[in-house]
Amino acid sequence: MNLQKLLPVAASIAIILVVAVLREKSRTLAAIVATMPINMPLAMWVVASGLEGEAAQPVLAALARNMFIGLIPGFVWLIVVFVGLRLGWPVLGAIAAAYVAWGALTAAAFAVGLFAMPATS
Repeated sequence: MNLQKLLPVAASIAIILVVAVLREKSRTLAAIVATMPINMPLAMWVVASGLEGEAAQPVLAALARNMFIGLIPGFVWLIVVFVGLRLGWPVLGAIAAAYVAWGALTAAAFAVGLFAMPATS
């Protein structure tokens, strides 16, 4: 396994461990660490390192745009979980409903062409 594949996995494991340790000390700090934008720069790095001779700027700009669009269903996912838990739903039910909403919004974004990447040479 090369560094490009190992780094995102290691970062994800590190975040889980930090959140597990912090939850005992500060749930607020644990929530902040859990929502840190760690995977986005890692994804950009992995994509950029795979560009052989291509101009990285347009590809990375399109990737950043697509990540921004992808955040919207992610925010809706969190809203559905929050509202479901406030209404007394079981945790798994709230998470399942949130994934249904996330999937529907993501599919809709693909269907209307919101996700786009520049043509590669």
